[in-house]
Amino acid sequence: MRYLLIFWALPLGLFWGWYGLSYHDINFGLGFFSREMNDLLFQIYGDILGIDPAIIPGMVARACVLDSFILLGIVAFRRRRALWGWFREKRAAYRSGDATPEARNLSSAP
Repeated sequence: MRYLLIFWALPLGLFWGWYGLSYHDINFGLGFFSREMNDLLFQIYGDILGIDPAIIPGMVARACVLDSFILLGIVAFRRRRALWGWFREKRAAYRSGDATPEARNLSSAP
């Protein structure tokens, strides 16, 4: 799990942190976080890819969401026995009435 955070969550957090700060021009006196740098970078990427630079952030966001689902699917597949055991335990507790009130269906409440 530690490697997952290092190699997946940290780069995503750094990129989206930079993007958010540069998009809103919160630059702390550094040119790297300026809106001009944001526009220049996406203009260069747009020229390289031959597409409109305005659609690149949306494409990156969709790619991050898709990659996240794939990565979480791989993690779930690798830990499927532990997850299935946890699911059985919760289901058995719910059926026996030992589940917490938050976990029960409260549709029959007055």
